[in-house]
Amino acid sequence: MPTSMTTWLASPPGQYLLNWEQRWLDEAVADMFGFHALQLGLGQIEALRSNRMPQRWLADAQPQVKGVALHCDFDALPFPNQSLDLVVLPHALEMAHDPHDSLREVERVLRPEGRVVITGFNPGSPWGLRQRSGRLRRSLGLSGPLFLPAEGEFIGYRRVRDWLRLLGLEVEQGQFGCWRPPLRSQSWLDRMAWLDRVGEHAWPVLGAVYMVTAVKRVRGMRLVGLAHRRRALRQGVPATVVNRAPAPNSATTVQHTADIE
Repeated sequence: MPTSMTTWLASPPGQYLLNWEQRWLDEAVADMFGFHALQLGLGQIEALRSNRMPQRWLADAQPQVKGVALHCDFDALPFPNQSLDLVVLPHALEMAHDPHDSLREVERVLRPEGRVVITGFNPGSPWGLRQRSGRLRRSLGLSGPLFLPAEGEFIGYRRVRDWLRLLGLEVEQGQFGCWRPPLRSQSWLDRMAWLDRVGEHAWPVLGAVYMVTAVKRVRGMRLVGLAHRRRALRQGVPATVVNRAPAPNSATTVQHTADIE
């Protein structure tokens, strides 16, 4: 019987992955500010627990999932245009019916300067290659379990970055993690813990999972509130602004010009 994502996450390699991603997400979203944040799927991870936005929701496409406040299709989010400051997708794209439409929906509901955080399995890692070989055996009529969950299609790191750019989302950060071999035994995973320290520096792109952070830029947008006041303080030293060489097509240049005018 194929292993579901929920069942796999309870296994030793699943717990190893969850611990990695939880630490990553805690650090990534801690300093993202706004009012409204949304996590799409994978309730086993508390992707927003270190974030301080007053309104935080967990949504899932499966109505039978317990503890979820919102049930919806990821390619038809029940939020108005430009209404969310942060959307986190832990493995949501690879489990979505249509990852392109889901990402377009995320771009639609994000406010200008809003952020999206995506995690996914790396198909080019040893974990991904073992999964691919398992699928090949099955296509040839041979038996044997898959190492990773049977559901979903894994999307490469570079492809996700390309999709984000096509939607006008500027990639801010990308990183990999989980460099231990694709092993099912907890004792063997523990013995290979040293590979995490080495892999981060020696072969980072071979990590079993990746995380991408992107921001929705709107060129020429005038900052308001705290950000605007900070720019006004900088304007108190005119020479700093006037003598600064403007960069073409730069949002920062447009904002300084607007303040000066």
